[in-house]
Amino acid sequence: MLKLFSGYFVWLFLGLMGCSLLQSCENNMKNLPSFRQKHISVDEGKLITAYLSEDAKVKARLTAPYMRRSEVDSPYVEFPNGLHVDFFNDSLVIQSTMDARYGKRREFDQKVLLRDNVVVKNILKGDTLYCQELWWDEKAEKFYTDKPVRIHKAGGTILYGTGLTAPQDFSGYTIYQITGPFAFPENGMPRN
Repeated sequence: MLKLFSGYFVWLFLGLMGCSLLQSCENNMKNLPSFRQKHISVDEGKLITAYLSEDAKVKARLTAPYMRRSEVDSPYVEFPNGLHVDFFNDSLVIQSTMDARYGKRREFDQKVLLRDNVVVKNILKGDTLYCQELWWDEKAEKFYTDKPVRIHKAGGTILYGTGLTAPQDFSGYTIYQITGPFAFPENGMPRN
């Protein structure tokens, strides 16, 4: 008799558990997409100073009032309130400077998009580049753009064009499409 009751209780217990599992398994379709979304990790910093070095030599110093780093499939660092970079020669003398109101560095390929009143100045030569968008390739140590540019040379000459490549010390440059008016000095066109 005891065996009969114990078998009955086992089947009763299993039946009740099965019914309760079938009733409680319910998916709320509104909650499902949130489980599939990737969560983005964001790091923030204020009053940033960072140094770029290569072969144990300081190449540049970046300063920014605010920085935001997002950890996504392709991590990036954003400077929404502007940035300033000093580029050094091997003797740690500033050769050139770069300023922009916005910057976004893609960490994977070490390229920085600079936007909004970008200014690059060669301290030694006195030449200054003005543009609204410029790419800085850290690995190749060069600037490039396909947007309009304006260059103020130390001698007073102003060059206008579209598209440019230049080393990051801005010691020389190539403008791909010279446009607009510019003045020639009396002794002829200056050479880079």
